[in-house]
Amino acid sequence: MPIATVNPANGETLKTYEAMDEEELERRLRLAEATFRTYRTTAFADRARLLNRAADLLDEDVAEIARVMTTEMGKPVRQARAEAAKCAKAMRWYAEHAPELLADERPAESDVKDSGASHALVRYRPLGPVLAVMPWNFPLWQVVRFAAPALMAGNVGLLKHASNVPQTALYLEDLFHRAGFSEGCFQTLLIGSGAVDEILRDERIKAATLTGSEPAGRAVASTAGEMVKKTVLELGGSDPFVVMPSADVDRAAEVAVTARVQNNGQSCIAAKRFIVHSDVYDRFTERFTEGMKALKVGDPLDEETQVGPLASEQGRADLEELVDDARRGGATVLCGGERPDGPGWYYPPTVLAGLGREMRIHREEAFGPVATLYRAADLDEAVLIANDSPFGLSSNVWTREAAEVDRFVRDLEAGGVYVNGMTASHPAFPFGGVKRSGYGRELSGHGIREFCNITTVWHGA
Repeated sequence: MPIATVNPANGETLKTYEAMDEEELERRLRLAEATFRTYRTTAFADRARLLNRAADLLDEDVAEIARVMTTEMGKPVRQARAEAAKCAKAMRWYAEHAPELLADERPAESDVKDSGASHALVRYRPLGPVLAVMPWNFPLWQVVRFAAPALMAGNVGLLKHASNVPQTALYLEDLFHRAGFSEGCFQTLLIGSGAVDEILRDERIKAATLTGSEPAGRAVASTAGEMVKKTVLELGGSDPFVVMPSADVDRAAEVAVTARVQNNGQSCIAAKRFIVHSDVYDRFTERFTEGMKALKVGDPLDEETQVGPLASEQGRADLEELVDDARRGGATVLCGGERPDGPGWYYPPTVLAGLGREMRIHREEAFGPVATLYRAADLDEAVLIANDSPFGLSSNVWTREAAEVDRFVRDLEAGGVYVNGMTASHPAFPFGGVKRSGYGRELSGHGIREFCNITTVWHGA
């Protein structure tokens, strides 16, 4: 895949870039290693000052970088501005909270004495250069939610971004440099995916994080396992959205539309499978389908657009195959389901009902504005349907019954359970999944400690 900006609204190639050669990659790896030796000793206050400056610069650049993101991957420009603002918020959050999140931990005095020590502590130390392999769908946020905690922990980062968002990738490098971070603290590597394996094998790379597809995750995890290097993986998702009879059904249907089509439906944590109790199935289906039909699809640079094009021609083709397979298997198309005429990689908001377990869309992630509806006779069946997926990233539950909430929290196989609302990431809460959605956690204290050497310090009596 070429490293290029291709406008998904019309298919026009706007900029192309040459991949970095081996000499430049070696220079950057040497620089990362050398920078880490000194950056690791800097004070939290100095790191926080730089990260807060990066947040300020991002706020100033919001209109410009939002337009770049929209042009590169097609998200509605209003959502692009919101993404930039969210990144600045996360930077400030980590700048403020990192000292307490990474503060020395003191074991209980009785345990210290029992160990034969005069005193002991646990200290969090940075690992070194971390390779980040990041996707195009949230081209700023996915990177910042790694970079902000990694930099505050004293690590340095090397970014291999998706090949279709090179301008956003270069902007991120420039942003951190303008903020005052030395060149080696954060570097963008303009390389193809084929070069990742060799870089990950380099002894100077101490760990890796990847957000992306399951095949990409398997490849990185395999190499990292062979090299005995720490990894964090956030892979696909096919999140359930369960609606029970006690729920505010109209509100649930309204939120469900946003939960499905955010970022043009290209979000790992977008609700994709809507599992509705039989008592309220018809009402929810009617409201939800009406809401999906009413969405404005169009130019993502138009302030009124709610759904823009998919990011790539292949992405649209993959989505069409899933819908066509379901249709052939007997699924009912309640709205959408047909590629529109005209330029750009658009696909309409689509609702499918009557799904069967043999259909591909039941097992695979639909990365676009396509929703699947399931009818559940009771809570037990709702849980069974929700867990009947290889993925386990997050989940959404709509009910006013406390006992039902307890059951869902206990039994849903997911990294998050959002009650009477849609899944959203926040710097204070851990983010990640189970099963084929990956392992490890980003954000919160859990995220900043993923790439730390958790060190026991023991002093004899």
